[in-house]
Amino acid sequence: MSAPLLQVEQLGKRYRLPREHLFAAAPEVQALDDVSFTLQAGRSLGIVGESGSGKSTLARLVMALEPPSSGRVVLDGLDLHALPREQLRQARSKLQMVFQDPYGSLDPRRSVGQTVAEPLAVLFGASRAEQRERVGEALDAVGLRASDMAKYPHEFSGGQRQRIAIARALITRPQLIVADEPVSALDVSVQAQVLNLMQDLQDRYGVTYLFISHDLAVVDLVCDEVIVLWQGRIVEQGPPERLFTAPEHPYTRRLLAAVPGGPGMPQNVPSPHPRSL
Repeated sequence: MSAPLLQVEQLGKRYRLPREHLFAAAPEVQALDDVSFTLQAGRSLGIVGESGSGKSTLARLVMALEPPSSGRVVLDGLDLHALPREQLRQARSKLQMVFQDPYGSLDPRRSVGQTVAEPLAVLFGASRAEQRERVGEALDAVGLRASDMAKYPHEFSGGQRQRIAIARALITRPQLIVADEPVSALDVSVQAQVLNLMQDLQDRYGVTYLFISHDLAVVDLVCDEVIVLWQGRIVEQGPPERLFTAPEHPYTRRLLAAVPGGPGMPQNVPSPHPRSL
């Protein structure tokens, strides 16, 4: 087997809280504690857990948006947090992020073309002609039209806006996309369409996904392997068909018990054709 695309090694993150009074030491909270895993190219890894389990902190550290308190994030052989600023900027072309809120992540004052092209301009200094060509290709890849680049976010539905966000993530042709709750703000039927789109794009371009969600049904639909985070630590890991039918850790069983329909394989996400959005 080839070397993994992403290696997370003994990752830890502590945050200082406000002092309770002037002469007291600032208390700390351990958001992540000794988290380690690998992710092969072209695969999808799900990170699940309740709010406060450390999922979003992990996403920020993998994206090198915050420094870890301990451990390393290695992408395609590069220790991201050890890179000088300019090399980190260049490495960012290899990873992109899709956020939870498809409207909040898009600037309402910028056209779709400007929004999708922004990573090209920032990371590569691409010419306007090249930006326009690549934006048209990205919009087509997510089921929109090149003519949509002149429109603004308010002219689209929630599902279409998330397609725009995915197009922006694809524009640099990244190796890894970190998707942090990418469908939780969407209706259930639209969720399935966006998830199917993400799977189609993975088949077409070989994109690797780190998929962060509290929704076990969503993770079951799109991920090859699942990690369960609890209080900043990994408590269970395995393929969804095993984790969701024979969970070993009490916390995993508790998460499954909260899924509508009771324990067992989650089934509450339908799978319509992705182009029907």
